[in-house]
Amino acid sequence: MNRYVRQVCLPEVGQQGQELLYAANVLVVGAGGLGSTVLPLLAGAGIGRLHIVDPDRVEESNLHRQVLYRMADIGHPKVDAAAKALAALNPDCRIDPLAVRLDPARARTEISHADVVVDAADSFTVTYALSDLCHEMRKPLISASVLGRTGYVGGFCGTAPSYRSVFPDLPVALQSCASGGVMGPVVATLGAIQAQMVLSALLKHNPSPMGQLMSVDMQSWRLSSFRFDTAGEPETPVPRVLAREEITSRDIVIELRDACEAPELPLRQAQRITADALAGFVPEAGRRVVFSCATGLRAWRAATDLARRADNTVAILALSE
Repeated sequence: MNRYVRQVCLPEVGQQGQELLYAANVLVVGAGGLGSTVLPLLAGAGIGRLHIVDPDRVEESNLHRQVLYRMADIGHPKVDAAAKALAALNPDCRIDPLAVRLDPARARTEISHADVVVDAADSFTVTYALSDLCHEMRKPLISASVLGRTGYVGGFCGTAPSYRSVFPDLPVALQSCASGGVMGPVVATLGAIQAQMVLSALLKHNPSPMGQLMSVDMQSWRLSSFRFDTAGEPETPVPRVLAREEITSRDIVIELRDACEAPELPLRQAQRITADALAGFVPEAGRRVVFSCATGLRAWRAATDLARRADNTVAILALSE
């Protein structure tokens, strides 16, 4: 127990708490910037089993913030490189790497086995899909997002309101780390808070991290926090994020990308409709309408707009590209 002695001596952990951590099964979605901080901290703390899901390979441009990896890892799947590094850190931690994009269908199975789910993918389609499933299955979700020198992390679902209760809609524009840039220390700060929230949730610390949201602003050097325990769920939580396997023959699938952007349709039944033509689009009553685009932002906007003017159920397609 020399490995955990500085942790076990804390009254809020103790031997019983350490045993709880070793018995825990944590699902981490994303092994990038956030994940490369979350994962070693959870493994180091003695989490018994880590499921890691990420479809990407290590690139040189990752290394300024994804400090779990080394030059020798470039070109290798992130989950494999992460598993190797974590096994070297703590061989008692069982690592299950999965080099796939976690769509809603696969996510349901993975979440069912987890005690806590960590959203480190920094993708809004992933976040909303995970939140919907975790809320339905009463599983704690620790989600974070970071861009530039700012970000936030919160404890959703489980005993707390869902992500949609705090973020019912998307901002007008979205950027990624690739397009908007990001600084490594900010990512590491948010990843460390995520890891602490996971441990506190498993150890049932009081006050609970569930229902807590923290913001980090390294532009103005401010940290802020608030609780959202009493936040209400949206009356119409749309749009839902669907996997390809969840699309039925009755669904109307709308591809918002033109042929230059997406030469192949995502599904045989899909039809292309430009953004300009959507205003006059009137779907058949009673049929679900599923929108598809590259990032999901245009699909989200189209779905929410249609939901306001029609009675059709709407959704967006979680693409695997």
